[in-house]
Amino acid sequence: MALASIVDAIGKTPSVWLDRMVAARGLEGRILAKLDYLNPGFSKKDRAAKGIIDAAESEGTLKPGQTVVELTSGNMGTGLAIVCRQRGYPFVAVMSRGNSVERARMMAAMGAEVVLVDQLPNSSPGQVSGGDLAEVEKVAQTLVQDRNAFRADQFHHFGNAKAHFETTGPEIWNDSDQSLTAFVDFAGSGGTFAGTIAALRSFCPETRGYVLEPEGAAALSGARVTNPNHPIQGGGYAMPQLSFLANTAVDGYLTVDGQTAQNTARALALEEGIFGGVSAGANVAAALDLLAGPERGGTIGVTICDSGLKYLSTDLWV
Repeated sequence: MALASIVDAIGKTPSVWLDRMVAARGLEGRILAKLDYLNPGFSKKDRAAKGIIDAAESEGTLKPGQTVVELTSGNMGTGLAIVCRQRGYPFVAVMSRGNSVERARMMAAMGAEVVLVDQLPNSSPGQVSGGDLAEVEKVAQTLVQDRNAFRADQFHHFGNAKAHFETTGPEIWNDSDQSLTAFVDFAGSGGTFAGTIAALRSFCPETRGYVLEPEGAAALSGARVTNPNHPIQGGGYAMPQLSFLANTAVDGYLTVDGQTAQNTARALALEEGIFGGVSAGANVAAALDLLAGPERGGTIGVTICDSGLKYLSTDLWV
């Protein structure tokens, strides 16, 4: 069936059982990986981008031809670049220079105006901290005012979590033959976790949900932040609160260190043929830990958040 637009190709990504990885580690249970790196923009953020624009159009808060502005680590920006270009909205992506250069180039190729913001003096390339994100936020706010733009606001706009409630959750539940017992997700905006777990619990109220953060930057769990710089791009900004999690029950907070996330992403490529990014490696590492512990024998859902192609300039594939 031919689609009318590339936007219609967002969602309905396949899922794969990671039985080889589970068996190789002698664990009991299963992990189901939702391959959202196969979305048109190579990430799960395509869903949120479409959800936010759909909602804004329905509400009338986004006017025809109005400029859209949003901060991004590159994934939401790519999703918005695709959706906005197809629907006639100029889009400005505001991103830290700490994110990989592939992301900026891809957004520009999709028609976005990309504004890069310098990192703080104590930050390192590839390790975007909450402080770096705050600098990006300042620039985004100024651009919204100067251009009378619509702010996509992925950290707060309900269209983000709604997209995952309406699509990701039902898809992964059905893909698992309605067998999921838990879901774990690395926290960026929190929209994927909040929307997906809400949908899963509408099918099975006992489904457990775990929020994943970087080791040393687990502010959501209430832990003291000792290392805000880490290589897991797209999240783990050491924010003590995320609006999407305010009314979402969390069964547990987990941590993963950057090296483990990278090593698991490499193992995912080698053992399962899935070329995901660092956050995907973090999710799978957490799911493996859960099968070794409190979720032994269970069925855990994860998302492959983005493509390994977005990390070719980093040390992930060296």
